[in-house]
Amino acid sequence: METEYLKPKQITILGSTGSIGTQTLDIIEEYPERFKAVVLTARRNWQLLAAQARKFMPKKVVITEEEAYLNLKEALNDLPIEVQAGADAVAEAAAMPEADIVVTAMVGYSGLIPTVAAIRAGKIIALANKETLVVAGEIITKMISESESSIVPVDSEHSAIFQCLVGERKDSVRSILLTASGGPFRTWPAEKLLNATAADALHHPNWTMGAKVTIDSASMMNKGFEMIEARWLFGCAPENIRVVVHPQSIVHSMVEFVDGSIKAQLGVPDMHLPIRYALGYPDRLATSAAPLTLAQMSHLTFEEPDYSKFPLLGYAFEAIKKGGNMPCILNAANEKAVAAFLDGKIRFTEMPELVARVMEKAPFLPSPSLSDLVETNSEALSLADAWLRETK
Repeated sequence: METEYLKPKQITILGSTGSIGTQTLDIIEEYPERFKAVVLTARRNWQLLAAQARKFMPKKVVITEEEAYLNLKEALNDLPIEVQAGADAVAEAAAMPEADIVVTAMVGYSGLIPTVAAIRAGKIIALANKETLVVAGEIITKMISESESSIVPVDSEHSAIFQCLVGERKDSVRSILLTASGGPFRTWPAEKLLNATAADALHHPNWTMGAKVTIDSASMMNKGFEMIEARWLFGCAPENIRVVVHPQSIVHSMVEFVDGSIKAQLGVPDMHLPIRYALGYPDRLATSAAPLTLAQMSHLTFEEPDYSKFPLLGYAFEAIKKGGNMPCILNAANEKAVAAFLDGKIRFTEMPELVARVMEKAPFLPSPSLSDLVETNSEALSLADAWLRETK
């Protein structure tokens, strides 16, 4: 084990300036003898990316939005760090031979192609981009099975399930219990949601996350995506995945076995914990971070989700049941709905309307290829834009 420490694991972070990315860098800083950042990428926040590069000295940085390239290049001109720009450069960075682990922390559909590149390069993938499996779960799992690549989930819920399954046989699993905080609107009456603002939706009671994920949590679409992701990560049929609202966010998820027993993984609501587990796996890394206390476990509650108040959760079950390119359609429509809500173009309660319309109108493909999914994403976004033009 000591000889392993002589060469730290080389880490590529796709989306280093976001919530997961910055916390991953915290872990790298916490364990300098074990981890070294080799590539950092960001979508447009070149200022933070430049600051991270100065601190962690990776070999390469990539900014997706090419108009920010010159600013980033100038900011790092005195350092021996390669600077690139564009989506193709991000995908190339994901496959760099130097990296041992690729943390996919990009938001939304944009994470799909770089993750595919990392799989083809045989990387260990610390998966935080749930849309990769939502959009192309069947294709991705097949690619993983045929490659040297492997996935260790970073999302707290999937990390919990992963940990509960260590040492267990697949045929001993009866169901997965996927916990949800319920978001900021759990106790709001349905009629009050008509006037919910973006500021209301962004005020999550337990977690600090990026804007897109926080809005998805408020609508419970995030839990729908996680259900689809769990279906592919753990080979569990959707009908055997149950969503359970757990407002305290202490039990991160559970697995029920055929003998009636249930395993649960508990921890403080802090994303450093599952990130630390994913980077260190199969080792558990000691930390000085404050642990869960008995007082925090003294009052844990669970309840059924309200599908009528949060219809997007139900749409996710419909999409995975239909299969094909429908989850891709769902994801694209939701991305557009969240952006429109954040921009003040639609109400919170109109997001499900937009998603339902696009799911109804988009061409369905039962067995799509990766290129089909790229086209589906584009078509679904166009249909969402058309709905916005027609109704606003």
